[in-house]
Amino acid sequence: MEVDRLLIIDGIELKSRLIVGTGKYASFDENKRAVEASGADCVTVAVRRVNILDRNTENLLDFIDPKKYKILPNTAGCYTAEDAIRTARLARAAGITNWVKLEVIGDPKTLLPDNEATLEATRVLVKEGFVVFPYINDDAIMAKKLQDAGAAVVMPLAAPIGSGLGIRNPHNIRLIMEAVSVPVIVDAGVGTASDAAVAMELGCDGVLMNTAIAGAKHPIQMAEAMNYAIKAGRLAYLSGRIPKKLYAQASSPTEGMIE
Repeated sequence: MEVDRLLIIDGIELKSRLIVGTGKYASFDENKRAVEASGADCVTVAVRRVNILDRNTENLLDFIDPKKYKILPNTAGCYTAEDAIRTARLARAAGITNWVKLEVIGDPKTLLPDNEATLEATRVLVKEGFVVFPYINDDAIMAKKLQDAGAAVVMPLAAPIGSGLGIRNPHNIRLIMEAVSVPVIVDAGVGTASDAAVAMELGCDGVLMNTAIAGAKHPIQMAEAMNYAIKAGRLAYLSGRIPKKLYAQASSPTEGMIE
């Protein structure tokens, strides 16, 4: 039996390989219950969209306890390296963390990441002591450049944000895993539990998702399903699946059978 290694980022052990978002829920309470059902211990929060900086009014951190969960601020909604850097600095100045999920969007229609601006921002933030989780296209060359720039992980998309299409190019995800030694966490495009399981069966270190849970008809149930999917996919990867064959092969051995 293969013993699973721990997912450790910046010296912090994450017990769950699922990271969940905090947008699009009907209420903070629903968000809280979904996070609990997911089993995640790392939660990402959009600094520009969710009020986490003003502690004098009700906000997400009244429901998602930073003492229980590792908060991962993200720079969602930023379209330039400068905006993303400024947003990351704002989150750290508020005393939340020095971790940041770095998003620099290149196009408002597709919401695909601007890889060059992401690399530029990563270099600046790493020099300033941030632990950077860059969101990128499924590009092995860029993943390697980001690792060389000091990124703590790389986060290639499975498909466009919120599309629910699942992993469109598993070959590229495999190339990324070969190209880098930092953790590879699939981000964006997961639609249902089987998509999460596929990512883990490929050997990815984790999956980040938001819309797949928050946008489901029953978010709490979907969060629980994702919890199981991540665990099942990881266990299947460690177990070593059988090779695919063109023709049938009998399940029972034929040697020694009485004719």
